[in-house]
Parts: sequence; structure tokens; C-alpha cells
Amino acid sequence: MSGWAIALVVYSLLALISFFPVLRALIKWLDLKPGGPSFADSPHFSEEGKSLLSQNFERMQGTLKFWKTYAERYRTFHIYSLTWISLSTVGVPLLAQAIDSDPWSKWLLTVVAAHSAILLAVSRAFRVEAHYKAFRNGESEFYDLYRRMLDRPGIFGNSETERIDKYFEQVETVRKIVRAAETDNFPSMDDVAQGSRAGHLDVAPGPPVRSSRTDD
Repeated sequence: MSGWAIALVVYSLLALISFFPVLRALIKWLDLKPGGPSFADSPHFSEEGKSLLSQNFERMQGTLKFWKTYAERYRTFHIYSLTWISLSTVGVPLLAQAIDSDPWSKWLLTVVAAHSAILLAVSRAFRVEAHYKAFRNGESEFYDLYRRMLDRPGIFGNSETERIDKYFEQVETVRKIVRAAETDNFPSMDDVAQGSRAGHLDVAPGPPVRSSRTDD
């Protein structure tokens, strides 16, 4: 087996093994971690207020789990894509100059370039980075709001009713922002086509082909 064939096998194995964390994130749903004292333990609210706030937080559990899971899915794929596209950006021009008559060298260049092109096309078409930021920011914004309501409820208003209403309003605003970001970033067929074309264009070309034609 030639050195080029060994290099192709090694590259393929590394690309496959490093994809396992992405695959695990795609099929696994994350659980929410305990956040310490909750509204039920707060000394700032009446029993009725604690009940209203606790029910609201319980209804948010499914949404928070969805945000956390999808943020992790997009994060792991973004890191995987960024790593291999960066390596390909450096490696493809070098391989293009190093290939020889061995067909395995051409296969290695083709596989590296195609792998990078596919990752770039998928990342652009599905707006991986934008989705990750939307879900992660939504999760972070909610927990910041939740902690402020627990620690400093006075900033939400003077009376308990005013504070709870203001808190519910801001929670709903966070949900609307994330929902809008999710729908705005949802890929269309045009996005997929543009991402595919961009992936092909961004792949470094192979060595130039010399023409056997001579000018008179």
C-alpha cells in the first residue's frame, strides 16, 4: 500500500472518529441541571406568587430542554466543521502541488476537498452558527432573568403582582426572540443550493492542466 493510500485511510478514520461527538449530540436529549433554590424557597413572594412563578418555570422546562439540546447539537457540528474546513484550507493547496501519478494521491485530494465542501455547504445552508447563537443566547437570557427575579425582584416593580406580570412579560419576550431567530434562520431550497455552490467554489482547485497546443 502506497503512502498516499495510507494517508487517505488515516484522514478518513480521523474524520469519522471526530464525528462521533456530533452524532452523539444529534441523537441524545440533554437533561436540565438542578439550579439550586427555586421560587418555592424564595422569601420574597407570597404562597400564591410562589405557585404562579413555579408553574411558569415548570412550563418552561420543555422549552429550556429543547434550547439546550439544539444549542449543543449546533455547537458540536460547528466545531467539527470549523476544524476540518480550516485544515482543508491549508491542506488542499499543498496537496494540489504534491500529487503525482499515483491515483491514490488524486483520491486523497478529492476526498479532502469534497469533505470540506460538504461541511461548508451544510453549515451555510442550515446557518449552523446563527442557530447555535440563538438557542444559546435564549437559554442564557432566560436563566439571567430567572436569577434576577429570585435575587432582586424589586427591579421588576413595586408590588408583587406588578413584579410577576413584568417577569412573565419578559419571559415571553425571550421566547419570541428565540422563536423568531429559529424561523428566520430556517433554510430554504435556495439557501441549500447557494450553500452547495459556495462549497464548490471555495474548494481550492487542483494543479493547472498544461495544454499540449503550441502557438504559431
